[in-house]
Parts: sequence; C-alpha cells; structure tokens
Amino acid sequence: MTTPSTLVLWDIDLTLVDFSGIGRRWYGEALTTVLGVEISHVPVFPGRTERSITTEMLRAHDAEPTEDNIARMYAELVRLATEDDLATVGRALPGATEILAALADRDDVVQSLVTGNLPEVAAHKLIPFGLDGFVDLEIGGYGTLSEDRHELVLAAISAAGDKHATTFTPDSVIVIGDTPHDIAAALHHDAVGVGVATGRHSAEQLAAAGAHAVLDDLSDTDAVLACLLGCVGSGTRTNGGRIPFGA
Repeated sequence: MTTPSTLVLWDIDLTLVDFSGIGRRWYGEALTTVLGVEISHVPVFPGRTERSITTEMLRAHDAEPTEDNIARMYAELVRLATEDDLATVGRALPGATEILAALADRDDVVQSLVTGNLPEVAAHKLIPFGLDGFVDLEIGGYGTLSEDRHELVLAAISAAGDKHATTFTPDSVIVIGDTPHDIAAALHHDAVGVGVATGRHSAEQLAAAGAHAVLDDLSDTDAVLACLLGCVGSGTRTNGGRIPFGA
C-alpha cells in the first residue's frame, strides 16, 4: 500500500459547488427559531467559518455568543440543510467532479476539506452531486473549530497525518479556495495556496493575496491537475500564476 505524499484540502462553497443565497436564508430561519427575531444584519459570508459568522450574528441581534447559543444555532443550520432539497437549489461547478475523480485515482494523493461549513452541512452540500465519495470527510477542517480559518488547515493536516501514519510537510499540502481567506490560511502554515476565481474575488485579488497559482475555474481537468501537482514541493509562486480556462 502506497503511503500518500500529497494532501489536497478543498474549500466547498464557490470552489466546488454553488449554493449562493442559501446561507442568508438558513441563518434568517435559525435566528427566528433560536432567538425569536427577524434577521436585521447580514454578515459577509465568503471565506469565513461558521463559528465566526454565528458569533457575529448573535451579537448583532443582541444575544451573547455563549456555547449554548452557538450550539443551538448549529443545530438549526444542520436541520435546515438536512430538510432542504439541495440538489434543486445548488449546483456543482464545472470541472469539480472531474478533478476530484482524477486526484482520487492517484495513490499518492489524499483529498479532504478545509471549509467554514459545519461537518454535517459540508457533507450535505457534496452528496447531491456525488462529490462526497472523492474526499475523506473524517479528516477535514470544519467551521465549528475556530473563528480563524488557519486553525482549520492545521486540524486537517494533523488528522490526515495521524490517519495515514505520515507527516505532510507544508510544501506537500495544497489548500484550494475562492477567497483570500483560503490563501491566507494556507500561507499561515507555509502550505501551497491555490485560488479559484469562481467566487466573489477576481483572479487578480487572489494573486495579490499571495496565491501560488490562480485558476479561472476547474473546467480543464488536465491543466488543473498539472497545476496542482506542479505546485507540490515547489515553494514558489507561478508569477501570480493565473491559468485561464473557460467555464
């Protein structure tokens, strides 16, 4: 059995899938259930962890972010994700299935997640499109852990190393996402940060955040695969590294 040498950590929202607008709706319903109030403040969502967003939401609606209140909000978010027909309100982004499958075919690569989502919600967002089978959900870094995204990266690296009885050095870890927060979290640990400009941030903004490479999208599987594997061990950025494709 081959010991994997590369760890690929995917963001979910606007990197692999698009559920635009669903977070605001879920938080609005959760606030009504938990606090009995209507939503009056909408935080910035992209790149942030659920713990960070929940803490801000509670404070903005005159409630303390106690562990009990946070847990009650989490429970409502999981309930709403479970009850929604996510296959009809979202979509897998072009090329997501193909690149996940291509990496999953390699014995030297392990794939998981670093996402601001709750673990249960992360799974629910991937399952409708068959993406869950390509990533090891058990070793992911999730938004319950911390308000700071870089702590999610560390948790995933540690869990992956423990499970596979190996050490993933920083230059063997690739963190992929659509926001500067994803890139900053990677760079905090000297890991490889790859931006995908399918979210709210442009390729130029992701490059400026320090991305080792920036993809316009995931549509060209061969080129994305070459980009990701080419970044491993390089420790260098590919000129701001924009690789334009055409979804």
